[in-house]
Amino acid sequence: MENRNTTTLIDALYARTRFGELIEKAEAESIRYVVSRRGKPKVVILGVKDYLKNIIKRDKLLVEVQLSAKQLKLDKMTSGEIDFEIDTYRKSRKK
Repeated sequence: MENRNTTTLIDALYARTRFGELIEKAEAESIRYVVSRRGKPKVVILGVKDYLKNIIKRDKLLVEVQLSAKQLKLDKMTSGEIDFEIDTYRKSRKK
């Protein structure tokens, strides 16, 4: 079952003292936090999956591929390494 996003308004002091907890809940429970300072909303804390799915609006498969690549540390490839992989693949298909 997919979690529904909920938004909770919190003040900056609360966010500062419970930042680790907020990160965990944002990721695990898809909770969005609007952080206010002196009663004025300033920033939003939300999980990466929520951000990619709802803010960037990328295809679910693309989001899963990106997150998987990050977990496998494949997101650290240089442009040269990527070009090499593409060239190698293309050469293997021509044979």
